[in-house]
Amino acid sequence: MTTATTEQPRSKVAGIELDNVSKVFPGGVRAVDRITMDIGEGEFIVLVGPSGCGKSTLLRMIAGLEQPSGGRISIGGRDVTRVSPRDRDIAMVFQNYALYPHMTVRKNLGYALKVRRVDKAAAQGLVNETASLLGLDELMERKPSQLSGGQRQRVAMGRAIVREPKAFLLDEPLSNLDAKLRVSMRSSLAELHERLGVTTVYVTHDQIEAMTLGQRVAVMRNGEVQQVDTPQHLYREPVNLFVASFIGSPAMNLVEGGLDGDSVSFAGYRIPLDPGRRPAGRSDGHVVVGIRPEDFEDAAYADEGLPEIDITSSVVEELGSDAHIIFRVDAPPLAVEDVKAAAEEEDTGLLAVERATFTARVDPRTEARSGETLRLAVDPSRLYFFDAATGESLLKS
Repeated sequence: MTTATTEQPRSKVAGIELDNVSKVFPGGVRAVDRITMDIGEGEFIVLVGPSGCGKSTLLRMIAGLEQPSGGRISIGGRDVTRVSPRDRDIAMVFQNYALYPHMTVRKNLGYALKVRRVDKAAAQGLVNETASLLGLDELMERKPSQLSGGQRQRVAMGRAIVREPKAFLLDEPLSNLDAKLRVSMRSSLAELHERLGVTTVYVTHDQIEAMTLGQRVAVMRNGEVQQVDTPQHLYREPVNLFVASFIGSPAMNLVEGGLDGDSVSFAGYRIPLDPGRRPAGRSDGHVVVGIRPEDFEDAAYADEGLPEIDITSSVVEELGSDAHIIFRVDAPPLAVEDVKAAAEEEDTGLLAVERATFTARVDPRTEARSGETLRLAVDPSRLYFFDAATGESLLKS
């Protein structure tokens, strides 16, 4: 895009540095607790976590809408901790779009440029270019009430883009859209970032959104960052039980177990340990065992030599590309605070459950039927182990 003639030339993107940033609200409520994080120039990073974990408060502090109680925030190497929002050169997109209802799409897109007294010709060029980028050309004379949810979201993004900011801050921008439109808009956002290359901080409680959009994902809980990593590394190498429980759909299967030399026992099953997947510093003792649903397989379609277990299917969900086998194991549900916190927004079901419920994601050719016995293969090289007391991973990263 062409830089407005009335403004000083500036970098298109800027990194964001958070140095020991905290926020304590009146009454001693600590919403954000000493977070330090470097967000690279042009990076798309997602803050994800359950409600109340502090992710939106952290975003608002980056925007300048909340003042930190401690720490420092820098954008493009400039300390902006006490700088007003309008002077930070960032653009924010809110959950409710925040469009002016009495203005047309064209005027909504150009309003920020008008306030900044950008030359009219230059402003019109920026507005037209942004509208073309987002496919809004035919909607320019409509008002927000005449637009669909997806169209309103594109206008909200356009208002941010037209300003050519150093960074975009997005606070749950897709949460008001229906499921199908959210999938479409996720693709559009990813493509938009690829084209613009602007540093983006995106807040969501939806871990699927986080995993599909983020170049890196920061998982938050109780105002603290639990782990920051690429989506795949986060999924395959969670540092603790909370991250393991929160990331993944269906969620990781977790159960208490015991190490005994070269094997691990849980829920009446005994699985030999893989030589490359042994808990660090442990040869025996009490642990929490984790198994991703896809690390089971219907034994009829599994690689030979994998250990097998017999289960009774409670529910079989045939999804076309695969099948989900839901079954109970002879162990109580894991009553660990980390796991309960990660699952607090999930439906816990209509029935009281005395035994742990597992999910296996298997080959769609399975002949499994509800209420029938099935033999499942387990991949020992994919087992996870966590300290039962601290919740920390026992696997070396």
